[in-house]
Amino acid sequence: MKRISSSCLTIVLSLTGCGEPPAESPTQSGHLATEATSAIAPTVADSSSDSGAAEEPMEFKPLSSATSGDAGAVKSQAGSSNVPPGSEQRISAVMAKLKPLQVMLGNWRGTTRREYDGFKAVDSHEWIWDLRSQPDQPALASASDKSPYLKQASLTWNPTDSFFELTATDRDGQERAFRGDYTDPVHEIIGPDDKWHRVFRLELTQTDQSAQTVGGERWQISFTQQENNRYLLEVAKRRGTAAFRRFDTVSTQREGTSFALSDSSYGEKECIISQGLGTTAVSWMGKTYWVCCSGCKAAFEEDPETWIARAEKRKSE
Repeated sequence: MKRISSSCLTIVLSLTGCGEPPAESPTQSGHLATEATSAIAPTVADSSSDSGAAEEPMEFKPLSSATSGDAGAVKSQAGSSNVPPGSEQRISAVMAKLKPLQVMLGNWRGTTRREYDGFKAVDSHEWIWDLRSQPDQPALASASDKSPYLKQASLTWNPTDSFFELTATDRDGQERAFRGDYTDPVHEIIGPDDKWHRVFRLELTQTDQSAQTVGGERWQISFTQQENNRYLLEVAKRRGTAAFRRFDTVSTQREGTSFALSDSSYGEKECIISQGLGTTAVSWMGKTYWVCCSGCKAAFEEDPETWIARAEKRKSE
């Protein structure tokens, strides 16, 4: 097993909105160069947005310490403008680009640094695969009960223009559109628990078009995955041509099952759809299969024959 650098991955989403004055010092585009066991407060440094790894055959195994370079590896296939909409090739390409982010699947609890009405906001949210809203455009989706920033969110990959797209609705019901890429690519580190942890930083900036619909404020959001069970949601915003300034940081901790890393595979508990760690058993025609989240469970139950056929095709290849 190869040890990987212990740099932490930070996803920074810079948001613009909320109508409150900017707080803290300006953020800069770049990755957080922190240790896996460091404090939650991020320190920003410059980083390349692409790992430059070569494209590998299509796999959906998201958490394997044997392949640390798959974060930027999908670009040649998923970034091709020749991938026809609705095709199996496009669906596979989008899922492959999203697969390193599957560490975010599951239930989380987030706490803001900024106070609202005299208290820090605390929310519970879940990330799942959304394979039904747009069957030809898979996404990672989240719904939160009390988040001031991401009440609903859908993160996907644009294979034509080669960037991540985030559609989010804030606590005021405003919908915002973002696009961006890694400022620190996905890689794996050995944590203090002697287990492999996936880290990265994904930074997305609100598009001008969506900013015009929400009072001219522009947001930037970053997801900074610090370890398998902890990530930061960083929010920055600006108005007009001013620099982005950090507005808030939400410290997020996983609830329940940890998506622990595996040296090779998850055996019989491999998710039949994503190849992640299966946590829920489903059945079809008297046979048991495993899925990794409620989104994959819903997709399987809606069309089990398609997903079983795709899994069999992967095995044969």
